[in-house]
Parts: sequence; structure tokens; C-alpha cells
Amino acid sequence: MSAARAGVSIVIPVLNEAAILEANLRSLGSHDAEEVIVVDGGSSDRTVDIAESCSATVLHTASPGRARQLNAGARAARGEIVLFLHADVRLPADAIESIRSAMKRPSAVGGAFRTRTVLDSHTQKNRWIKPMLPIADIRSRYTSTPYGDQAMFVRRAVWESVGGFPDVPLLEDAELSRKLARVGELVRLRSHVRVSARRYASRPLYYTLANNLLPLLHRVGVPPTTLASWYRPER
Repeated sequence: MSAARAGVSIVIPVLNEAAILEANLRSLGSHDAEEVIVVDGGSSDRTVDIAESCSATVLHTASPGRARQLNAGARAARGEIVLFLHADVRLPADAIESIRSAMKRPSAVGGAFRTRTVLDSHTQKNRWIKPMLPIADIRSRYTSTPYGDQAMFVRRAVWESVGGFPDVPLLEDAELSRKLARVGELVRLRSHVRVSARRYASRPLYYTLANNLLPLLHRVGVPPTTLASWYRPER
């Protein structure tokens, strides 16, 4: 199949995402995706029931770990292109078409969108943080290394050839980007994905610094295991 009509599989890693998952899965119904695969890391809420009710393919991993979940989803994917999507990230209306267009380039092995962090139904009571949100999106506009909140996509064959995501506790997305950049072009699309501000609403200063500082430390050589010992995400 040509890149113009290449199948795009969407892989979503989840762990206790019942509060936000249904609306996001429903929104994917308007996209021309080959399939939607939800990979659960051991949720104790209604995450799995919600995914099944939305007709997603549900996979389970033996233990949580985003890299393991992403790899499990990619291995099961049927599409020629795999799009890795966080549960709290919404795609633009033209996402699939934009990906197919980008992947027409022979040199392109993958890519990502820019981010736009927004208030949503989960964060409306925290409207005071709205002026800070553009700071959260600086990284996606200026770095050449895509990260997971940017809805990364990759040719499935290339993902296989580089060994997939490394099994590290943090920044597995940046590690994969580094491997992909060695074998081809990573396309940064001009359109934006909408990222929920829910984590910023809980600890604004902490997540603003973490979102921009941790990638910088990673690029200068601080190992993901060390960074993970400093980073304490909340759900």
C-alpha cells in the first residue's frame, strides 16, 4: 500500500484512566485509523471496561511500564504506521491525513505533532494557570526530538528494525526518537495535538520545570534511571 493510503494503528498506553479515557476514545471515531489498541498496565478502575465499550482492542501487560505497553501495542498493530497516543491527548481533525502526507517522503521514518496544552472539563476550576500553559509547549516547538505527548508516529517496519522502545523507567520516547533519527528523518508537523492541563493543574511549577528541564538533562547525558528517581508524577 502507498503512503497515501497507509493504514495507521493508534496505540494508547493506560493505567487508571477511567476519568478521561471515554471522551478521548469517542473522539477517535472521526479519524480514519486502521484500529485503536488500548494497552492496560493493570488498572484497578473502569479503564478496561470503558475501552471495551468503545470498541477498542484491549491488550494487557504483566506489569505497568509505558515502554512495555507501547511495545506490546506496536507488536500487535496491523497498520504500516503506528501512532502512539497518550490518553489525555486529542488529535487534530486532519491527523491521519497529515501523517500519511508526511510519510510520503522517502526519507521520513516517523514524526510528531506540536502540542497545545489546554484547560478541559477536568481542569476548568484551575483557570488561573491558563497564562502558564504556553510555557508547557515550548519544547514541542523548538526541539528536534519528539516526545510522547506530541503523538509520535513511526513506520512499523522501522520501529521493528531499531528494536522498539527501550525498557527504561522514563523518557522511553526520547530514547526511541534518538534511534529513529539515526536512520532517517523525523517530521515535525505544523498542526497541534491538544494536551490536557490536568497534571499542570495539580502542581503547576513542578510540571512546567519537569516538562522542559528533564528533556534537557537527558540530552546532555543524564541516564533515564537517574531522572526517574527525581521525577514523581501524580495521577
